[in-house]
Amino acid sequence: MVLCILTIAQVPESFNYQVIIPDKTRSDSYKWEKQDIIQNQILYNGRVWRNLYSRVRGNQFLFTDMFMQGTVSISGKLFTGLELKYDICNDELLIRSNHGIILRLSKEMVDGFTIEYNSRRYDFQKLEEDANESGEGYFNILYKGRLELLVKYKKNIQLLAIDNTYDLFDQYHRIYLKKDGEMHLINKKKNIINLFGGNNKAIMSFIKSRRLKVTRKDPDSFIPLVEFCDSLIEGN
Repeated sequence: MVLCILTIAQVPESFNYQVIIPDKTRSDSYKWEKQDIIQNQILYNGRVWRNLYSRVRGNQFLFTDMFMQGTVSISGKLFTGLELKYDICNDELLIRSNHGIILRLSKEMVDGFTIEYNSRRYDFQKLEEDANESGEGYFNILYKGRLELLVKYKKNIQLLAIDNTYDLFDQYHRIYLKKDGEMHLINKKKNIINLFGGNNKAIMSFIKSRRLKVTRKDPDSFIPLVEFCDSLIEGN
C-alpha cells in the first residue's frame, strides 16, 4: 500500500480530508486497531480550513486564536482530548488533525462540543432555528434544567473601523431562555419575570433578598435567577 502525504501548501481548499481504512494488513504487528481507524474516519472528516481574514484586525475566534483542549460529540459518539477552535464569525468548529491539518468539521454531523479556557469548561450544543427566529448553530449552555439558559456568540466585521483604513472584528452575544421548548431573547431580568406572571412576587422577593445584579454584559449573572425560576416550576 502506498501512502501519500500532503503538506498544508499542497492541499486544495475544497479537499475533503478523510482517514482511509486499508482493506488488508500484512501482519498483526503492523495492523492498525480497526475500531480506532473507524472512529478517526468519523471525526477527521471535513474540509481543509483557510484563513480568509488575514487583513482584518483581530480574529474570528471565541476567546483566543490558539487551539484549546476540548471534546466533540458526533452522532452520539464522544471524542475527547482534541485541539479545537471556534470560529464565531462563521459559526464553524475547527479541529487540528493528527497530521497537523486544520479541518472545518461538518456542522450537520456535530451534536455539540466543549472547550476549556482559563480553567473553565464551556459546553456548546447545536440547535436548529425555531419559530422565534433565535438563529441556529452552536449555543453555550450556561444552565440546563427544565429551563435552559443559553448564549449565542457572534463576530461581525466593521468595515474601515480603524483609521478609516482597516476592517475590525467586533464581538457581541445574545442571551436566550428556553422555556417549554421555545427560545426567548433575554436582555434584562424583567424579560424573565414576564415569563412567570403567576410568580412575580416570589421572583421579586428573591432578587431583593439576594441583591441580584443582572446585566446583559455578563450572561453568568442570569444563572441564579434562572435556577430560582426553575425551582418554581418543579414546585408546581
